[in-house]
Amino acid sequence: MKNNHINYVEFKAKDLEAVKAFYTQSFGWTFIDYGPTYTAFSESGLEGGFEKTGEDITNGALVVLYHKDLEHIKRAITEARGQISKDIFSFPGGRRFHFMDPAGNELAVWSDQ
Repeated sequence: MKNNHINYVEFKAKDLEAVKAFYTQSFGWTFIDYGPTYTAFSESGLEGGFEKTGEDITNGALVVLYHKDLEHIKRAITEARGQISKDIFSFPGGRRFHFMDPAGNELAVWSDQ
């Protein structure tokens, strides 16, 4: 994995079983469930996942970049006038945070460290 490269894309879904069946049947993607509200996919060219939501989905994609030093890249983002929308938190496999760029797009950065 390389710092600052897009590494993962995350989508929202109201029905994880339906979305898994669709992508498996249509494109041959494979899935691994991480609890009742998250499933990760592979065999798609870029790894990603679906997070279960009950909210209306307007823009369901979250682009996730990788960086080995979250504190460093978080500082760089805020110094460049980005805004942190979700502070660093742990999840199975690592830690991440979300930020808003100057255009209002939300992205995330994760680390396995």
